[in-house]
Amino acid sequence: MKVAKFGGSSLADGAQFKKVKSIVESDKSIGVVVPSAPGKRHGKDHKVTDLLYMCHQLASHGLNFDEVYTIIQDRFTGICSELETGIPIGEILSDIKTMIRDGASRDYCASRGEYINGLILADYLGIPFIDAAELIRFDTMGQLDENKTRSLIAEKLGGIEKVVVPGFYGSNEDGSIRTFSRGGSDVTGAIIADGVDAELYENWTDVSGFLMADPRVVKDPKPIKLVTYKELRELSYMGAPVLHEEAIFPVRRLGIPINIRNTNRPEDEGTLIVNDQWAERNEGSITGIAGKKDFTVISVEKTLMTAEQGFFRKLVSVFETNDITIEHMPSSIDSISVIVSDIGLNGKLKKVKDEIQIYCNPDNIVSYPSMALIAVVGRGMINTKGISAKVFTALSDGGVNIRMISQGSSELNIIIGVENNDFEKAIEAIYKAFE
Repeated sequence: MKVAKFGGSSLADGAQFKKVKSIVESDKSIGVVVPSAPGKRHGKDHKVTDLLYMCHQLASHGLNFDEVYTIIQDRFTGICSELETGIPIGEILSDIKTMIRDGASRDYCASRGEYINGLILADYLGIPFIDAAELIRFDTMGQLDENKTRSLIAEKLGGIEKVVVPGFYGSNEDGSIRTFSRGGSDVTGAIIADGVDAELYENWTDVSGFLMADPRVVKDPKPIKLVTYKELRELSYMGAPVLHEEAIFPVRRLGIPINIRNTNRPEDEGTLIVNDQWAERNEGSITGIAGKKDFTVISVEKTLMTAEQGFFRKLVSVFETNDITIEHMPSSIDSISVIVSDIGLNGKLKKVKDEIQIYCNPDNIVSYPSMALIAVVGRGMINTKGISAKVFTALSDGGVNIRMISQGSSELNIIIGVENNDFEKAIEAIYKAFE
């Protein structure tokens, strides 16, 4: 069995619903369909979930929300009219509006986009609808109750050939609606895939999987056909747009692959996310490149610092007490560089340097602002000679000055520090060396 989750762009209007129906009906192995709320149809459009949040905000202050709710009504009645569905959409929308006016919770309001889209899609596909509130349970602490959720999924989905389950929400023990954080439909799909022990979790969106590099930097980058969970973590940490983090762990535990597919181009293979133990490696190549700008490097020099007991603890404590997260700490015998984001540093550079001087008594402290970090990621780098040389040669030929190099013991990635001004040039040079 497959679980197929369709994002907001895949269900933004009637035309997109028709594409989804074609995908679901052409693949008999899809057993559970998880819809999101309608997303944007164009750049100036609104996501239905955002409009529902706005309605709750207005209603909670006793303000009139009719104008905003009319936009929501028009979206859903338009979809139903185009698809010629038989559900009483007017009555459903009226009941929800009454609930919002009467003080329904923020989570209830936000979840209704997925709920209504689920009802419409189930009717359009001619398959049963089961409310996510009947399957996904949160405990008294607001955390997912995994055991109860698995039990409910086994009980209520057992024996059903195809079913629609809306994403983004579940219920508390008292039956009230509770949502996941944004991106929660991805989480719902992963939880359902876990609960039914699916062979594959398909995540349908508006892109054909992940790309080797940011298309805003590199023109027409190649798609990534296969990536492991660890590689995905490395790329997402460095800013590559990937799945909601919580959507990965339920399926990762069972080793269920995730396939990122494009609703508008179903013929594309997309990207397959697989277990970290996947044997196949792309020897001599890389999986992807990602990076972020605006870091500051604080270089601390002290002769025989490695022999001084407690030196590193004192250094790290300066950043900890200032509530600054350390990104990387490459070091040599008598120097160490602490890399932090400019946002995290938040104007505290002088204070941090003064405290390092007091607590660590270094020989010298130098800071380098406006730095960028680039991650070159790939399981094919492990035990493969020449990858680093190829990266550094490409940067040299591209006229990029390397300011920092850091490679973890896993050999899964190389982190390279360059100046902000060289960021795009560096990514293009590395990509061209491996394309």
